[in-house]
Amino acid sequence: MRGLVSKLVLTGLLSWLVCLPLGAEAPPPRPASSAKAASALVSLADLPPQGVETYRLILKGGPFPFEKDGTVFGNRERLLPLHPRGYCREYTVPTPGLSHRGKRRIVCGGTVRLAPDACYYTADHYASFRRIAP
Repeated sequence: MRGLVSKLVLTGLLSWLVCLPLGAEAPPPRPASSAKAASALVSLADLPPQGVETYRLILKGGPFPFEKDGTVFGNRERLLPLHPRGYCREYTVPTPGLSHRGKRRIVCGGTVRLAPDACYYTADHYASFRRIAP
């Protein structure tokens, strides 16, 4: 009996896998509310010094140290309020001692780049965000 159950389970798993399109990924889980990100605040003074400098560069329009700075942020995690593609842009907050971009970012949204509607800080590469309160 145990062998029969194992075969049925294995057959079910295999048929499920065969039905998946190649390269398909499960969509990321949607949070209960994108307002959750907006309610968590961090003051500009509480950002790391590199974050304060990045924020000031954003408001000045650069120059930015990384080529990817200012590129469109896709919000695939859907942790920030939903807006049309191109509304949000991401910027690197350098991490001392790293030779790559690291995990820290500021994401700003708005129709005017030098006067964003809102900016968010993440220290964990988009796993969580806090709205920057200047």
